[in-house]
Amino acid sequence: MGYQKRLTGAAVLTATLTLTAAGLVSAPANAEAGATTEYTVVAADNVSTADATTAIAKAGGKVVAGNTDVGMYTVVAPQKGFVEKAANTAGLVGATHKASIGRAPKKEQPGNVEREAQQAAAAAKKGGNKPATAGMDPLDDKLWGLTTVKSDKARKVNAGDKRVTVGILDTGVDASNPDIAPNFNWALSKNFAPDMVDIDGPCEVASCLDPVGTDDGGHGTHVAGTIGAAANGLGVSGVAPNVSLVELKGGQDSGYFFLEPTVNALVHAANNGIDVVNMSFYVDPWLYNCVANPADSAADQAEQRTIIKAMFRALTYAHSKGVTLVSALGNNHEDKGKPRTDISSPDYPVDTAYDRPVDNSTCWDLPTEGPFVIGVSALGPSLNKSDYSDYGLERVGVSAPGGYFRDGLGTDTYRTVGNEILSTYPKKVLQEEGSVDEAGNVVPDFADSVFKQCNAVGQCGYYTYLQGTSMASPHATGVAALIVSAHGSKQGRNGFGLEPWKVEYLLYATASEHACPNPPLVSYVNVGRTPEFDALCEGGTHFNGFYGHGIVDAYAAVTAHAWWEHR
Repeated sequence: MGYQKRLTGAAVLTATLTLTAAGLVSAPANAEAGATTEYTVVAADNVSTADATTAIAKAGGKVVAGNTDVGMYTVVAPQKGFVEKAANTAGLVGATHKASIGRAPKKEQPGNVEREAQQAAAAAKKGGNKPATAGMDPLDDKLWGLTTVKSDKARKVNAGDKRVTVGILDTGVDASNPDIAPNFNWALSKNFAPDMVDIDGPCEVASCLDPVGTDDGGHGTHVAGTIGAAANGLGVSGVAPNVSLVELKGGQDSGYFFLEPTVNALVHAANNGIDVVNMSFYVDPWLYNCVANPADSAADQAEQRTIIKAMFRALTYAHSKGVTLVSALGNNHEDKGKPRTDISSPDYPVDTAYDRPVDNSTCWDLPTEGPFVIGVSALGPSLNKSDYSDYGLERVGVSAPGGYFRDGLGTDTYRTVGNEILSTYPKKVLQEEGSVDEAGNVVPDFADSVFKQCNAVGQCGYYTYLQGTSMASPHATGVAALIVSAHGSKQGRNGFGLEPWKVEYLLYATASEHACPNPPLVSYVNVGRTPEFDALCEGGTHFNGFYGHGIVDAYAAVTAHAWWEHR
């Protein structure tokens, strides 16, 4: 979750902006050094590039680059006072800080929720034409999520179409993994989030822009594997093992996702015909972006309004261009329609968070609460809602396997790593975490949670367990990709595709309905959680706050007969 520093302290506009791919504009090569702080500025509705540039100059800033499709600009300006001036300048929505402010330690990636099993173990030791079909892979017997969504049955009918592209808007994708490589789309993949030294550590390359096909965070590779790891007789397979995977690196190595890289990635997806985009994150630094939260300063309010406007525009633009948008609902164990006080924002710079009461009508968790986004809650092997998972009638669309370490109370599976989600993971990150040694071998203490498999030519893939709504969302995204594969039209955009509303309709219509538990108020105290985790499931069998329209069903999705297909 992080800001670009690509042009910090550089580049002022001295001539007309140059149009580049995907509606981006950049400054001339001879731009001079200028201010020392970088901002992302969003223009008001229906304001031209020229007028926006003039307004930004009036507020004291100079345009470095921009994305004209959504009226967003990278600006250098004085460190103090510019946010307030931009918010009060006609023609602008406002500005949000883009350059780093202070220093923050590397954010744990994955987070505490996602690594619960490993932390518990450490604590214990310390104390196309004819639809393609596919089989199963050696580690698939550990993928209870795969069978829960019936991918094992669906792939005998339709394992996905290579023409269907799925964007992984995340920390990157390790394309060297032999389960990822066969389905990785190099042509469309792109990195939008250069490393930030203060949170990501030293840059691996001179440009600080990690090469496409790498993932120094690990999160994105795990997500990608669940969606579309190839069924190739090695390691694991994904829900849709024959679709194409596109890296949209909008997240920092450290796990932060900030506004500008996220918006640019969404616009790239829209302008390049990507069918489905998975978003397993929230836009930092605010868990909830509020229009005018009394707990926030005027400058912070202005920044949040800027984030809201830019994200709403980007999501709407992507939807209008045919992108189906799927997002993790969140790991804050709260009803999204009845949010608790936000105690985690802002999460950057470090140690700046304060208590913020959240007004549901004027605050949004983005992207999951943005327009046209399908929100996904998480469940465990028992099909019970995962303790950490957000829920609620207002935002949940469907539910999917996300892992639940504490599932199976009273059985041998309670608090075991097998309750989580196994997927692809970069060797480099596992080595940094200490579960794989320098020679590339799994450390004995991690033999139950990390796996290595190699093919005949010596290419090795690595796999580990995580849990979270970040793991639930890719299960739903995989089913959405199968829906496009099975029901797409040759008359669609780029020669093949399916309108997002049709994808959403089929995803909901084919989901396996699941009623609320009885009683509907679920306590997690018996698995070691505080009463804050208690969750009330509202609604009926057809739709409720835990499962939405139901648990995604890949087999029902690929065998369904949509009403529009019979007209």
